[in-house]
Amino acid sequence: QVQLVESGGGLVQAGGSLRLSCAASGRMFSSYTMGWFRQAPGKEREFVAGISWRGGSSYYADSVKGRFTVSRDNAKNTVYLQMNSLKPEDTAVYYCACRRSTVWGTYNTVGEYDYWGQGTQVTVSS
Repeated sequence: QVQLVESGGGLVQAGGSLRLSCAASGRMFSSYTMGWFRQAPGKEREFVAGISWRGGSSYYADSVKGRFTVSRDNAKNTVYLQMNSLKPEDTAVYYCACRRSTVWGTYNTVGEYDYWGQGTQVTVSS
């Protein structure tokens, strides 16, 4: 069982930055693929970024490529999402997710992840 707790959300002006953190419990954290998703009001949850279990490979949705960076610190059981040049359309609840697999792949759908955090709100004002 893995428990995930996100933090770092808040209100920021367009063009600003935020860094989200996701703290994970469980001794197998370093073996799992991690992802970030977001869900805006009235919309489906969508993929934002993913990172391999060692952190050597990452991938992004086109909408955030070049602005967001995902990273992880396995010694701290934590994954991060650095968000720069934020836009009003980035406003959403952001979720951290964990996939119990060490097999490399680009996992970018909700159904491919096994555990989820409770989410943290990010609001970008224009």
